[in-house]
Amino acid sequence: MSKKKDKHAGKKGGADQDPSKALPGSSKLSRKRYQSELKALQVELVKLQAWTRHTGARIVVVFEGRDAAGKGGVIKRITERVSPRVFRVVALPAPSDREKTQLYVQRYIAHMPAAGEIVLFDRSWYNRAGVEKVLGFCTTRQHEKFLRTCDRFEHSLIDDGIILIKYWLSVSAKEQEKRFRARIEDPLRQWKLSPTDLESVRLWYDYSQARDAMMMATDTDFAPWHIVKSDDKRRARLNCIRHLLESIPYEDVPQPSVEIPARDTTHEYNDVESLASRRFVPEYYD
Repeated sequence: MSKKKDKHAGKKGGADQDPSKALPGSSKLSRKRYQSELKALQVELVKLQAWTRHTGARIVVVFEGRDAAGKGGVIKRITERVSPRVFRVVALPAPSDREKTQLYVQRYIAHMPAAGEIVLFDRSWYNRAGVEKVLGFCTTRQHEKFLRTCDRFEHSLIDDGIILIKYWLSVSAKEQEKRFRARIEDPLRQWKLSPTDLESVRLWYDYSQARDAMMMATDTDFAPWHIVKSDDKRRARLNCIRHLLESIPYEDVPQPSVEIPARDTTHEYNDVESLASRRFVPEYYD
């Protein structure tokens, strides 16, 4: 892919070059700056959306990492200002009995993008290299076969014209445990804590070994892994979104001018009064 002009250079509050240098981790990133940087990046995501629809591009973004690494937070910031018809999030549950008998990648292929779509996988076919391997949900033979054949699968996607980008969010053991404790104490986040999550603490080094084997087999020139340091959530989100934008050769797409038409009064009537006898939600708050 040819190197394209940095769309963010020279913008107020924007980084100069390398995101990791632009947002140093030695000092706390203020909420004000974070919101300002995020807004600028989300404007670019809207431009990416328009370009994707205009060109019919197909984009797949894979988010992997340990439990509590911040995958959901990054995905939420990517999608909160764009159309869910263009940016589709895929977070598959455990496979059904029928799916377990299918070709392993079959249920993921079903969610690949059509023209003008961007698919964000919140965990992906790499489940086999991580969770399934460590927790014994697949056999050693199945795991080894996956590592041998994954690059061919991904090469087939790219050969078909799909832009494939893979991220690994890297969280430290100390920060992971801190986030788990916060979930335990917060009633709004307790649902995010599962027995599998807690097992990931005990099996930390098993997951490390599984990750290293996965990287060794699937970090290819045509579909490389990009590691995002995620102990600092704000920086992780900004760095990942900016890298995503810089990894896709999108351009501004001319937008047609929009005018609000005059209201047709041919059948004018008091539509407020027509609702007066209907059931309204009470005004609970002053």
